[in-house]
Amino acid sequence: MNKYLSYDEERAPKVRAMFSRLAWRYDLVNDVMSFGLHRGWKRQTVALAADGLAPGGRWLDLCCGTGDMCFLAETAADAGTRVTGADFTLPMLSVARRRKLAEEKSSAFTQADALRLPFPDATFDAITVGYGLRNLADPEAGLAEMRRVLAPGGRAVVLDFGKPGNPVAAALYQAFLYTMMPAVGLLFHGDADTYLYIPASLNRYPGQRGVADLMRRTGFTNVRYENRLLGTMGINVGEAPERVNRKT
Repeated sequence: MNKYLSYDEERAPKVRAMFSRLAWRYDLVNDVMSFGLHRGWKRQTVALAADGLAPGGRWLDLCCGTGDMCFLAETAADAGTRVTGADFTLPMLSVARRRKLAEEKSSAFTQADALRLPFPDATFDAITVGYGLRNLADPEAGLAEMRRVLAPGGRAVVLDFGKPGNPVAAALYQAFLYTMMPAVGLLFHGDADTYLYIPASLNRYPGQRGVADLMRRTGFTNVRYENRLLGTMGINVGEAPERVNRKT
């Protein structure tokens, strides 16, 4: 078992400890281990969330980390869109706020637990999550919270590591993860487990097809997913039903 992974009440503290350790080199390591491809996948995720978003919309980037998708949302959406980034790891938020000042961005950042969001029902018109759902102790409960704070007609888009349907692609993917991830962890953090956490966390994660099922179970409509890089990455999309005006 990876020392940063558990499936009990220690899940959140262990994940927080790991990301606190990774925060200051997180962006650099993402570029290294994905060969920069993560930037394109994040742009595509944000574009799916922004499509059809009305001017002046409200946007939540959940598990926002160092702010990548918040800043992309500011560019992709209407100038009046209000972007909020939420994460439960303070060192990650510190990096995001530093980047905000350096890049002259306007996103607001707040510490929040994705399983108990501090927002009223129907607060946001768009929600994005990049590489965060897999880290929650209960992904289904996380999706239910996203559905709760999503306004009628709003859209949620989730980007995460996927599970390829093709067995050859799946085997190559596993070989890459179990070779590249420990090397990256040792090189940048002196600890192989920091990035071996990724393939370990995929063991019980349902992947893009399972996430689509969970989205339907938690009340999303128009649920679909898109594969990237032979299904090694998945982008899940779901929407909140429009309000039905009933005549009395």
